[in-house]
Amino acid sequence: MLKIILASNSKVRKKILDENSIESEVFPSNVDEDSAKESMLQENIGPEQISKNLAELKANKVSLKFNSDIVIGADSVIDVDGELISKPTNRIEALQILKKLNGKKHYLISSVCISRNGSMIWNYTDKAILTMKKFNVEELENYLSKISDELLYAYNVYQIEGEGRNLFLKIEGDKNTIMGLPITKIKEYLRNLE
Repeated sequence: MLKIILASNSKVRKKILDENSIESEVFPSNVDEDSAKESMLQENIGPEQISKNLAELKANKVSLKFNSDIVIGADSVIDVDGELISKPTNRIEALQILKKLNGKKHYLISSVCISRNGSMIWNYTDKAILTMKKFNVEELENYLSKISDELLYAYNVYQIEGEGRNLFLKIEGDKNTIMGLPITKIKEYLRNLE
């Protein structure tokens, strides 16, 4: 029986694994994502590659501690007009992000990496396209006032399974990808491993 480690503190990612009958233990990577992103942005690396690199970095780091076990690392980013949007660190940033996304189409990119013995053995990246309705600033502030700090900082500025659904005109793509873990491909890969 494969032992699976999730290199993330994300309750949503853990819940997706649980709902798909994939038993896993949580061991966060504690990778400094901000400085990793910053250095990649300075090298002109695009949002999709940043997402892939971060997922691999997290999985490999934890995999070094759990040699023969399977470690799943994941990362999600928002790409609006080629610009990487990270999770807000305060409510002012959250409002700025919503203003950037307001009335526009953007990509939500989720990457997953599976590592063993400190090296990547598989990875996959999926994109969803989300088109946000046009709101005035007061409506955006009102939306943010309904979101708790915990949810806001954990899941970026919208929770597609909650209040955030109302922000969008159109959502194209897999719900699990939007929530941070493209589970269908992970399940296919794990089935082939056993």
